[in-house]
Amino acid sequence: MNRIAQACVMTFFGAAVLRASVTDLYLRYVKEGLRPFLIAASLLLIAVAVMTLWYELLPHTDAHEDRNNPDEHAHHEPRVAWLLLLPALGLLLVTPPALGSYAAGQAGTALTAEQDYDYDYPPLPAGDPATTTVFDYASRALFDKGQSIGTRRVQLTGFTTPGPDGQPILARMILSCCAADGRPVKLGMAGNAPTGLANDTWIQVTGRYTDRVTRDSINDEEIPYIDVESWRQVTAPKDPYE
Repeated sequence: MNRIAQACVMTFFGAAVLRASVTDLYLRYVKEGLRPFLIAASLLLIAVAVMTLWYELLPHTDAHEDRNNPDEHAHHEPRVAWLLLLPALGLLLVTPPALGSYAAGQAGTALTAEQDYDYDYPPLPAGDPATTTVFDYASRALFDKGQSIGTRRVQLTGFTTPGPDGQPILARMILSCCAADGRPVKLGMAGNAPTGLANDTWIQVTGRYTDRVTRDSINDEEIPYIDVESWRQVTAPKDPYE
């Protein structure tokens, strides 16, 4: 691999990152707020590659002398550098699924006793039902004992995954930075809970607070429940993470 080949690979890699950044594909890997940084990084890669090609293709006296003396002056990078094409090809040709049921089944729930938030929760959003996140409801149910929920109905969206007893539970992955640190928030479903759904089925659940809890079989932390009144199957959201 010479410098011209390096520049071509860098252009290809930068273009792949740019394509993922200007579409919703990047949401499978990182949080939404990182899009500007991905675009800037991809443009920088392409700019460096173009500058490298421009420099290498310009006629240089010393460059001609180097080509006439390959044994003394020629320099090539290791062939392993061609492996940089693999992630770029992956970005261009493969659309990976978002973290879902399998990832949730390999990790304990993200809400732990060590995170017991000791503060006053703000009121739920207006409306009936109040639309909120799985993380927000689970936090209120565990650490606030449902006091900030009261008797209000809430509406949550998540995917199904097997719970500790094998019955389907509602889950949503949360990210601190990127998919590599994704962790599941798990929520049991009582009442009119769905049955017979395949794993990774996205559903919208409407229900009320219940003090019922169970234990996660992976990290032995508490998993709260929601008393389901109704549910419906929905398409996966554009951003699958919370």
